[in-house]
Amino acid sequence: MIHITRTIAIDESEIQEYFVRASGPGGQNVNKVATAVQLRFDVANSRSLPEEVRIRLILLAGRRITEDGILIINARRFRTQERNREDATERLVELIRNAAQRPKIRRRTRPTLTSKIHRLERKRLSAKSKRLRRPVHPYNE
Repeated sequence: MIHITRTIAIDESEIQEYFVRASGPGGQNVNKVATAVQLRFDVANSRSLPEEVRIRLILLAGRRITEDGILIINARRFRTQERNREDATERLVELIRNAAQRPKIRRRTRPTLTSKIHRLERKRLSAKSKRLRRPVHPYNE
């Protein structure tokens, strides 16, 4: 079991890991050993996630989620398979933790009387300075 929050835990059987060859550093080993990890987690059919977390996770995942609702995380930052596995799992846990947090509800507020007065005063001063920049006509005909 992978514990995400106090109430959410994911069974490790819900996660599939595939190992592929990674580009980048590794010398001659890079062409022989599959060190990159592709982690797949079926968000749409997961029994571990509450419905509201599932919806937020799909929105947060963006392009990393397929049409079938499968979240794909590619980890190839490190040279070893084990470190890449840990990295992919950490990224999955972090993504689910972010989805588990309820967004703060924005409450509309009104400007205070003082802020309205300050705004109008700045507006008056700005208009006055612009008026003073205009050319002065010697004869108003």
